[in-house]
Amino acid sequence: MKEILKTISNALHEEVVYAGNQLIRTFSGKEYFLKTGIESNIYRCEANGLNELALTKSIRVAEVISVGGAYILTEYVHRGVTSDDFYMQFGRELACMHRFHSGSFGFYENNFIGNNPQINIAEAQERTDWVAFYFNKRLLFQYKLAERNGYATLHLKSGMAHLEKTIGSILHNSIEPPSLLHGDLWAGNFICDAAGCAVLIDPAVYYGHREADLAMTKLFGGFPQSFYDSYQQEYPLKPGWQYREGLYKLYHVLNHLNLFGRSYLYEAEKLLRQYE
Repeated sequence: MKEILKTISNALHEEVVYAGNQLIRTFSGKEYFLKTGIESNIYRCEANGLNELALTKSIRVAEVISVGGAYILTEYVHRGVTSDDFYMQFGRELACMHRFHSGSFGFYENNFIGNNPQINIAEAQERTDWVAFYFNKRLLFQYKLAERNGYATLHLKSGMAHLEKTIGSILHNSIEPPSLLHGDLWAGNFICDAAGCAVLIDPAVYYGHREADLAMTKLFGGFPQSFYDSYQQEYPLKPGWQYREGLYKLYHVLNHLNLFGRSYLYEAEKLLRQYE
């Protein structure tokens, strides 16, 4: 920790006081948020994701101050109180962020979804074919990881085999240009700031189908309906999104299966059965 604090002091050109609970305070009173861990590329990927989201200028993103192999330092966001107005504005801002497009699916680097790798560097076909990208780089990658972890039951295996044959017909009417996605958007990965505005944190950024971001928001209880209503008013989804939603939840459920174990196996199998 001493070496990290020294590095941060040099980056800020000011000596810092470590205040605990991930709060860094300088002698002049400025406050920053610090995450540390073992040496890993995960912090640089997080910083690159935050910087990519900030390019849209559509929604507040925690500003990256400094990053190293074992830490990331961002602005410290003082929390406010959410309201219906907060979620209405949040929905509109996310819709505007999703209008930020790329010419290809994926991202310029692989990153992480939780502590698992997220593969964004795609083959030539996958860069322009969402069905191929999503199946190969999202679902199949997690399924193969589940196989290595000993979670690939007969139901999971047969469900994935069937989905490989049918995913094209499920998604073909919904294809859109690649949108910039947060990638891991649930209630723990945004903050309501003191002004009552949403601030995005902890992304797993890539360019993909925006329905994937919205599906993730519903995995752990969902956001208030005002969020989804305002999103739809700003940037309506294509018909049939309700049917496709489970397909996008599946990626994150498989990831949780690989991160946290068999308690997520039933949910993964249940989602696959929706598409049999």
